[in-house]
Amino acid sequence: MRRAYLDTEFTVMNQYTYKLISLALVVPHGPELYLELTDAWEESDCSDFVLEVVLPQLDLETHGRTTGQARIELLEYLETLGPVDIICDAPHWDWPLLAWLAGPAGLPKTVTRGAISSDIDFTYTGSEPPHHALEDARLLAELLEGQYSH
Repeated sequence: MRRAYLDTEFTVMNQYTYKLISLALVVPHGPELYLELTDAWEESDCSDFVLEVVLPQLDLETHGRTTGQARIELLEYLETLGPVDIICDAPHWDWPLLAWLAGPAGLPKTVTRGAISSDIDFTYTGSEPPHHALEDARLLAELLEGQYSH
């Protein structure tokens, strides 16, 4: 089964009030999806960290989508992938946002929630990740794909 790696950026570290800012799905050697939402959050919703680190990296002119547009693009992307295992390193944060963006109809039946095996060591030893959904999803894919191929 094909694997896709998910990462999100969101407003605050509070699962009751956080809002999706950006979302990326990366298939190794395959298609990528990267979306930045323009209507789901406001700067006043954001923590200082997000204001200082995450927001300056956004390119809303290029990647900005309304929630409705982003939902359509997400579902079309997932449909083109066929059966896919979606893996993320923070499922309790990222997965609810993916499901929220998919909307009331939910994720396609071809999507399964993957998990990082406990016997895989994906300790990241570089500098701090960029806190950019697409770059972080690419990094996660790079770290884990080498482990899966062993």
